[in-house]
Amino acid sequence: MIKIKEAVIVEGKYDKIRLSNFIDGLIITTDGFGIFKNKEKQQLIKRLADTRGILILTDSDGAGFVIRNFLKGAVSPDKIKHAYIPDILGKEKRKDKPSKEGKLGVEGISDEIIMNAIARSGAECELNNGNVRTQSEITKADLFELGLTGCANAAENRDMLKKKLSLPENMTSNSMLAVLNCIMTKQELKEIMDGEVSDA
Repeated sequence: MIKIKEAVIVEGKYDKIRLSNFIDGLIITTDGFGIFKNKEKQQLIKRLADTRGILILTDSDGAGFVIRNFLKGAVSPDKIKHAYIPDILGKEKRKDKPSKEGKLGVEGISDEIIMNAIARSGAECELNNGNVRTQSEITKADLFELGLTGCANAAENRDMLKKKLSLPENMTSNSMLAVLNCIMTKQELKEIMDGEVSDA
């Protein structure tokens, strides 16, 4: 089990059931797009964000990002941590056919991948080894300096980095910056980019 301080926000009840197998913490569902009209649940999430912080773990498809962005707009950014699952094509066992984009959602991803996403998120979680992950600071200027923004092949470099780190392909550069700050130091990012340039 992973003990997580933040309240974990997922899309649906099957995601919650899935995570309950190995997360020791509070898990709240958005009921998909239902969160848009559910003022009471919005207030609950805001209160949880203020008191303990929230960890958003939505699917990596377009709908998941719409929900994630809605929550980002409703809660102070410093109260949110983001866990991103990679794009993996497939179909959940309980469904007759794949999702619109053909990607597995949270409920269909392996425990290991979900735990890695949580470990990378910067959430205050205690893993089996007792270690706590914390954030480090990478800035937009660093992304520019490393060729990830503001140059001719920036999009290509971002795609390469997202693939290498198993991040969703439709993640914006701002979202990617937030994730990078959760999973690595500035030096580690520099080493990855230097290595890729050397290999090219």
